[in-house]
Amino acid sequence: MRLHLLEVEAFGPYAGREVVDFDALGADGLFLLHGDTGAGKTTLLDAIAFALFGVVPGARGDVKRLRCDLAEPDQRTEVVLELTVQGQRLRIVRGPEYLRPKKRGDGFTTQQARVSLTWVGEPPAGLPPDGSIRIDEVARTVERLLGMTAAQFFQVVLLPQGEFAKFLRSDTTEREKLLERLFGTERFSDVERWFADLRAERGRALEQRQQQVRELLARYAQEAQQEPPEEDQAAWAETVLAEVAARAGAAETESAQARAAAKAAESALREAEEDADKIRRVRLAHTRLAQIAEQATERAGWTAEIAAARRAGAVLPEAELMDRRTAELGDAQALAADRIRDLADLEFDGAGLTVADLRERAGAVREEAGALAELVAEARQQQRDEQRQAEQRKAAEKAAERVAGLAERLTELPELIVAARAAATAAGEAAAKLDGAKSRVEDLAALARTAEELPPAEARVARGEAKLSEVIDAHQTARQRRLDLRERRLEGMAAELAAGLTAGAACPVCGSAEHPAPANHDARLVDPAEERAAEEAEQQAAALRQRVVSALEEAKARVVALRERLAGRTAEEIAAALAQARTSVAELSAQAQRKDRLDQKVVELERDAEQAAEQRRLAERSVTEANGEIRALAERMAEREQRLLTGRGEFPDVPARRRHLLTFAGALDAAAEANNAVSGAEVRLAEQRDLVEISLHAKGFSTIEEMRAAVRNDEQIAKLEQGLAEADAMAAGAREMLAQPELFGIGPEDEVVVAPLAEKAQEARTRADAAFAAQQAVSAQHRELVKLAGRMGDALAELGPLEKEHAELRALAEVVNGRGQNARKMSLRSYVLAARLEEVALAATARLRTMSQGRYSFVHSDAAGVRGTRGGLGLDVLDDYSGAIRPAKTLSGGESFLASLSLALGLADVVAGETGGALLDTLFVDEGFGTLDAETLDVVMNILDELRAGGRVVGLVSHVEELRQRIPTRLRVRKSRTGSRVELQTA
Repeated sequence: MRLHLLEVEAFGPYAGREVVDFDALGADGLFLLHGDTGAGKTTLLDAIAFALFGVVPGARGDVKRLRCDLAEPDQRTEVVLELTVQGQRLRIVRGPEYLRPKKRGDGFTTQQARVSLTWVGEPPAGLPPDGSIRIDEVARTVERLLGMTAAQFFQVVLLPQGEFAKFLRSDTTEREKLLERLFGTERFSDVERWFADLRAERGRALEQRQQQVRELLARYAQEAQQEPPEEDQAAWAETVLAEVAARAGAAETESAQARAAAKAAESALREAEEDADKIRRVRLAHTRLAQIAEQATERAGWTAEIAAARRAGAVLPEAELMDRRTAELGDAQALAADRIRDLADLEFDGAGLTVADLRERAGAVREEAGALAELVAEARQQQRDEQRQAEQRKAAEKAAERVAGLAERLTELPELIVAARAAATAAGEAAAKLDGAKSRVEDLAALARTAEELPPAEARVARGEAKLSEVIDAHQTARQRRLDLRERRLEGMAAELAAGLTAGAACPVCGSAEHPAPANHDARLVDPAEERAAEEAEQQAAALRQRVVSALEEAKARVVALRERLAGRTAEEIAAALAQARTSVAELSAQAQRKDRLDQKVVELERDAEQAAEQRRLAERSVTEANGEIRALAERMAEREQRLLTGRGEFPDVPARRRHLLTFAGALDAAAEANNAVSGAEVRLAEQRDLVEISLHAKGFSTIEEMRAAVRNDEQIAKLEQGLAEADAMAAGAREMLAQPELFGIGPEDEVVVAPLAEKAQEARTRADAAFAAQQAVSAQHRELVKLAGRMGDALAELGPLEKEHAELRALAEVVNGRGQNARKMSLRSYVLAARLEEVALAATARLRTMSQGRYSFVHSDAAGVRGTRGGLGLDVLDDYSGAIRPAKTLSGGESFLASLSLALGLADVVAGETGGALLDTLFVDEGFGTLDAETLDVVMNILDELRAGGRVVGLVSHVEELRQRIPTRLRVRKSRTGSRVELQTA
């Protein structure tokens, strides 16, 4: 993999579009990426990783906040990367998901993530020639071409030494996670899980089978009512089964004997009960016959009463009909009297008239009423015309009132229309002024926020100046201490050399083995370590001073910018102007909101004026039409009134006179009908009285009262007949019972004792039931034990092989997972990773021995951890100076960097070898050089020179000043308030 071009825009600290030409930057094979802390050096590496995989390495990838805070709202965040992989040049353009301001309205909307991959030149075989814009397809294409995942890329191409320093000091579990992610040993984890799952599955099956055996044994012991032994359970089950079988046979014999004794006792009891029942029946028959003989006289009276009731029933209908005829005559006479009184109310005496006279008079009255029918119709029309005339008068008055009201309304409307138009115009002018007023409020609000920010910003400047004075003093103190120590060391250099002289050994200065007058120094000599500590303290103080200066400059620039925005106005002035502007906006908004309503009101008033004029014209026409119709009705009503006066006579009107005549005719007809009904009722009553006298004598009754006394209803007769029938049936039944052959020779005085036999039979039944229940219980127990014994034997026969198989599987699974008989406590995955780590240690040792000038080597350990924890991934350091193997945690800061860099490069070589080896044309090493002395730095630079042999490009990310002097090609990252910038530098 070789990088050609990187472009970032609105990404991280880069607000604008920055371009990095790697072809020019890596022309010498080695370049430096440097700049101030926080300027965005590592962000460029993040951009490369993001373009390829859509994620950034380390903790920065967890935040998922890649857009620059200083970018313009309409500016897109994107990364463009051109690179060559396996001979194919491609261009990737990728943008993250982020929130951007809405183009319309307030708030934010989500800008979705996007990516595009295009080929520069001929596309590779098997891939789409037009590239791809789908995120998943681009991810698969990049991983296929690179041959590694994002995690492997971060460890192989972007070498973060801090993570490898952590890797040196981590425990087995953390190393295991990293190595597994890099070398893709998930399949061995799958094998471990497969063994663990299989062991768990077989363990569950075995536990189920063991539980089944325990349940069967428990059920067998419960059924047998015995406690099972701990061993030889099969023999115990056979013994119990034989005992229960013997008890079942004895219980069956005892039950058969008890059933026979109970059967004999039941037979004797039944015979005694039959004899007692015969005696009871004989006594019942004699008792019934005696009762029937005593009731003979009463039954004779019932027979006579039934006969008399049947004779009276034949005469009763005729007597009831005579009663109805009498009632009809009374009703007819009363009605005739009422009709004569009705005629008297009409001032006519009809008491002495016959039916024919009444009918003749009624006909004459009807002819007179018929002659008035035509005048009745005219009277009704006269009433309708009067009502119509009254309605027209009211309509004319109402229309006249409406004309007056509309005239008054038409007088008021012009003034209302003029006022509404003026108000609508004023509202329109307010709406036109509203936008300007709102803009002024926004401007003043922004100034108010600026005024609020000014005091804290000035306070930060004051604190920065105080802090700057403090750090300057600290820096000067540290510098002076370093100079003092340097001067003291130079002054005591002779004494320091004399202190190292040994008798008989050559002097390192003159070479003489004799030392006649070694120098002496009264003061304490300066230790080189103390001088180095002073130098580091001075560097740290200088760095802190530089950071404070930068922060103070930013704070001062912020104060200047805030004051320029305020232009001399105070916060109180701005607040007063803002309040006034907001009041004006509120007034204009309220007035502008009325514009549509006022425009609508103008339209409605104009429409009301038009409608009122039309309505007044229609009302005036209605007044004219109503007055004309009133005059026409008056003429017709005057002509009709003369005829109606003649026809009504003494009555209020013609219909009243006609109604009187018809009522009089009806009363005459009713009186005639009532008199005729009285004559017919008298004839029918006389005929019915003669018929009743004949029926009484025919049925043997002298008077009608005697007949009525003998009357009985059907229910009473049926009850008497039922009593007679029951007495006859009882007598016949008693005689039939005594005539039965089985009762011959039995008298009502005979006796049979049943109670002792019943007690004896009950005792025999109880004994038989108990014996049968015991026999059934033992038989059921025997059957259940036979069934359980068979199932338990089968389960025990299958359990042995399963236990043996599970024991073997469990031992194997524990070995695979680093437990049990595995003495090293290494799982299969750890074993594989240990082999990989051993390869990495060998590759890293070659680098480390060179960097440490042959002192240090990596040593891989596969021993188990402390307290029996898993091992296999131990990584220590062999110190050739002492010959001792010691933990990597004991290395100093510079030594840890050398070990971390060697380990990272060794791991990169091993991983690259697995992924094809030819992919790593570009490497980046991020930070850590500040911990090295000049000599060690030379060694590291030589190693890096070796890395770029064969066309490889190595990029160093560091702020160490000495690297700027050693590396001619540099990419400088500058930080400012408007966003970071990149600049290509060459020596």
